[in-house]
Amino acid sequence: MTQISALQQARAAYRPKLPPALNQGANIIAAAGAATTSAADCEKIAGLFKNTYGSPILTFEKNAAAAAGKALTVGVILSGGQAPGGHNVIAGLFDGLKSINSASKLYGFLRGPDGLIKSQYLELTAAIIDAYRNTGGFDMIGSGRTKLETPEQFELGRKHCAALGIDSLVIIGGDDSNTNACLLAEYYKSSGIPIKVVGCPKTIDGDLKNDQIEASFGFDTACRVYSELIGNIERDANSAKKYWHFIKLMGRSASHIALECALQTQPNIAIISEEVAERKMTLGEIVEDIARAVVKRAAAGNNFGVALIPEGLIEFIPEMKSLIAELNDLIAAEAAAFGQLSDPDEKLQFINSHLGRDSSFTFSSLPRSIQLQLCLDRDPHGNVQVSQIETEKMLAEMVAFRLKELKAEGLYQGKFSSQTHFFGYEGRCAAPSNYDADYCYSLGYTAAALLGNGKTGYMASVRNTTQPASEWTCGGIPITMMLNMERRHGADKPVIQKALVKLDGAPFLRFVSRREHWAAATDYVYPGPIQYFGPDEVCNQVTKTLELERN
Repeated sequence: MTQISALQQARAAYRPKLPPALNQGANIIAAAGAATTSAADCEKIAGLFKNTYGSPILTFEKNAAAAAGKALTVGVILSGGQAPGGHNVIAGLFDGLKSINSASKLYGFLRGPDGLIKSQYLELTAAIIDAYRNTGGFDMIGSGRTKLETPEQFELGRKHCAALGIDSLVIIGGDDSNTNACLLAEYYKSSGIPIKVVGCPKTIDGDLKNDQIEASFGFDTACRVYSELIGNIERDANSAKKYWHFIKLMGRSASHIALECALQTQPNIAIISEEVAERKMTLGEIVEDIARAVVKRAAAGNNFGVALIPEGLIEFIPEMKSLIAELNDLIAAEAAAFGQLSDPDEKLQFINSHLGRDSSFTFSSLPRSIQLQLCLDRDPHGNVQVSQIETEKMLAEMVAFRLKELKAEGLYQGKFSSQTHFFGYEGRCAAPSNYDADYCYSLGYTAAALLGNGKTGYMASVRNTTQPASEWTCGGIPITMMLNMERRHGADKPVIQKALVKLDGAPFLRFVSRREHWAAATDYVYPGPIQYFGPDEVCNQVTKTLELERN
């Protein structure tokens, strides 16, 4: 980076906070709790992880008299999609290792797990680390989505670590990446290979959390970026008073982002996928709910509004889930005949004629543009690319059609014009908020402390983060504690259990208590951009989700 902005220059001077136990360095002692069990399927998980299952939760305690420890040589991997704060995890890891012994070394494997498998790496020096402190993105070493899950990959990793003298690996990633870290730790320990493996919880989606992992890093920053944009659109809607804005937000497997942004900005509509699945809502019922809000606001002279839609909604609607499954099977079975058709309308007619009655009805009710996306946009395995489906446009079109019907019946007298948006990549590499800058640095430092204690198969944990940093605690959580068995590609596999929005949880209940009022009123909140300098109530907030869950 040869040229940096004024803000980046100022942020480079920011010194992240640490839990008290880490203030004297990462060479500290961990107090161990009782043996742990997995989230579910205990017998099966215990059988698969004979050497790492049942490890205790660890809590680090302040130890001012700690002497210098053994020098460590560590490899770090960024895995999966970007999330604000990743560079600070690496900075915290680097500083923590140096606090244990100044001769410790840190290597960054390039472009994710592929770097480990192909021995592509960079030794991370103080000069490199200093250039990336408190910055967004993963561009220091890059990331990738290769899964580490086979013995062949594990052996390549062992070979390449041995060549560099690496005795420990830190994998920074989401649920799948940390599941792979757990598999790697078990393999090395069971094989007598002296390589320790520790994970750090990353994902802007917010679905990697539990009683011990309060938040996945990046969620705070991403939600603040999206909420700023939503607030800007709300203010525009309230100024122009002529558009309904349909905004799709990141979050395929869970609706934490949509819920958090709703709590921050108070839009007229926010759909929560988990509620849709629980209530077994049809697509028609969702459209009817939105149309009802449009009609009610129009009756008060407000022909505008804002609706938030989670990225993964379509997979939570039972009829759409069935349709997608049937389409995947149909196109796989009829690939040759389907491939010979060149005209889009012929393709649509072919598909519709081969679907079952219920799926055909659902398919026919969709806008043509969505039908084409379902049929033509396929991933390398031939399946529907659900994340690419423009759900926001689908709902806008279907609501418009329903309003025409209501107008013909004399039940709607307003005007409806829509604008659609998708906020995704805008939030993944933003400069981390103070919360994420501090939290991530502490996670990296904690990972160093876990390795200094010779631990493997653990995830770094920093807790009590709704309080000042002087009250934070840190330690390690055995990854096996988070595992359950799930069906993946026709086989049962151990994976970290995803944390979905809890419909009896405080954040969702707060939303439910206010949504009827927000639907009718224009009660928008405009959060504005992330603030890095200023009073605590402006620049050191926590998310509404974390505040409600913990307090």
